Amino acid sequence: MALRQQLLTMARYNLWATRELFAVVDTLSDEEYRRDVGLFFKSVHGTLNHIYVAEHDVWYPRIHDGVFPMDVALDSEVENDREKLKQMLLTKAERWVPLLESCSDERLEGVFEYHNLTGVAITKSFSLIMAHVFNHGTHHRGQISAGVTMLGHPAPVLDLDYMPDDLVG
Repeated sequence: MALRQQLLTMARYNLWATRELFAVVDTLSDEEYRRDVGLFFKSVHGTLNHIYVAEHDVWYPRIHDGVFPMDVALDSEVENDREKLKQMLLTKAERWVPLLESCSDERLEGVFEYHNLTGVAITKSFSLIMAHVFNHGTHHRGQISAGVTMLGHPAPVLDLDYMPDDLVG
């Protein structure tokens, strides 16, 4: 699979897996949703907020706008209302496909220079950064899946090979 198609597949997977995750998260009571179940960001709610901050307040502005946020707390609560947070995550996840479709081959195959949250200049391949963005979401969806099972609910099936074929690049 060519690089562009691979990254587009991962962008589509990111959105699909987030939707699948919410099919289970939506069944949690508010108490379960906010309970500290030992995740790095404590609760399902805390972890969803972290995903939002990292993916949409840090990485998207870096990649799309060339803006390097410095005053972002990775554990901040961007939205207390769980339904609003869900809609924010789903709506913003839709932006990755058009962003990648608009990238030139040179950008996809080139380097990406940015400053991390402490101001350190970093240069990595653009494709590695995009893989990181999508892998980061996968990592934290996995944590949420573990939390959901600790609460006695079934885990969502989020394996990439379960994603519908029409979403594969």
